[in-house]
Amino acid sequence: MSIEIRIPAIGFSTQEGTLSAWLVEDGATVQAGQAIFSLELDKSIQEIESPASGRLKIIGEAGKDYAVGALVAEIT
Repeated sequence: MSIEIRIPAIGFSTQEGTLSAWLVEDGATVQAGQAIFSLELDKSIQEIESPASGRLKIIGEAGKDYAVGALVAEIT
């Protein structure tokens, strides 16, 4: 079973953000609570944490804009 990692809604008016960088490599083992990517919003950059422990499968590309709710990775 995999756990989907999606672009989170941060604030009421957030519609999209830029996945500015992956902080871990594809295929890496991550721990719940570990920062896995940075998300650039209008006025800030947020580090997004892994919701679970397991192996990271990256789907989204760094440098691209994604709508809130877009699938960018999975934890298996």
